[in-house]
Amino acid sequence: MGIRDAQPPVLLHDVIDDLDAVRAVLRSRAPYVPLGGWYNPGADPDARTRPMWFRDDWVFDDVVVPGSELFLHHQGYIDAARRLYDAEVVEPQSVYTNLMVGIAEGGPAHTDNPRFHGRDRTNTPMWVLRVMLWSGLFDDYEILQATAIWWMSDVAEGGGLRYWADGPDRPPHEHIGAMANTALFGDNHGMFHQVGPIGPFDGGTRLVTPSAELAPADGGDPGRGGTEPWAVVDHGEEVFRTTLDQIRVSVLWKADVYPTAAERDARKADRLSMPDVAAIFDADLRGRASAVRFDLDRLDDPALKAEMASVYPEPVPVEALASVL
Repeated sequence: MGIRDAQPPVLLHDVIDDLDAVRAVLRSRAPYVPLGGWYNPGADPDARTRPMWFRDDWVFDDVVVPGSELFLHHQGYIDAARRLYDAEVVEPQSVYTNLMVGIAEGGPAHTDNPRFHGRDRTNTPMWVLRVMLWSGLFDDYEILQATAIWWMSDVAEGGGLRYWADGPDRPPHEHIGAMANTALFGDNHGMFHQVGPIGPFDGGTRLVTPSAELAPADGGDPGRGGTEPWAVVDHGEEVFRTTLDQIRVSVLWKADVYPTAAERDARKADRLSMPDVAAIFDADLRGRASAVRFDLDRLDDPALKAEMASVYPEPVPVEALASVL
């Protein structure tokens, strides 16, 4: 068993016609705060422990930011998803942005978190979802998702994307340099990928507190085509300043894809319960003559997570960079 083979990604050029419109959305969503959640649980709000990696949702659940339709309904993305997945049905689901600067290490080498019909992060621990993915036992329930990663500028120092299109046991490819208004389109749920180091590199990774804010400086000037100043203010002190085009701004788009409407409807009707998950795992574990069992009463027990990972390990991609997280 194991994860399904990911579709090789394709690089799209000249993706967005109106870059000023994207900059307007970026300004409208300021200020940005550092990436949080499971990356830094229980962090001291006054300690500078987080890299200058800021994130914001533009389309998620009931959130739809004005201007996000530039990406959400992008016809080029929809056409690419149909071609890459041989899919009649493409359902855009989310749009979010990352703004990153001054990170001397890489991001984590990872695959994006999976979703299954009936099981997602709202009702299932993330570690369970990832073991489900890497076991290969739940392919018939996985919601296949196409992903586009778009970059606003070339980024003067670093900022490339490493991706393991040939599998985690082969060296990665890298998209770096001529990145402005391009998008790497593919299966980020089945393909490892990693953000490379982002300058400026003098002084190493620059850390801020969880309450730091990134926003246009001095009121911002929307007429400077990306050269307007932006600044990071931390507890009332400006700790970093640069221009927008020196920040690694990426916008990510995701859509669910299905070969046909009939298959979509059938998959959506066949939803996994947690007892279903346990039964599928336990049948496979018995077939392996393993003493491990997926005990629903131990989902919060770190020992169960370790036991399951020993049977269904997640690969570590070769030549992965050290992660800042």
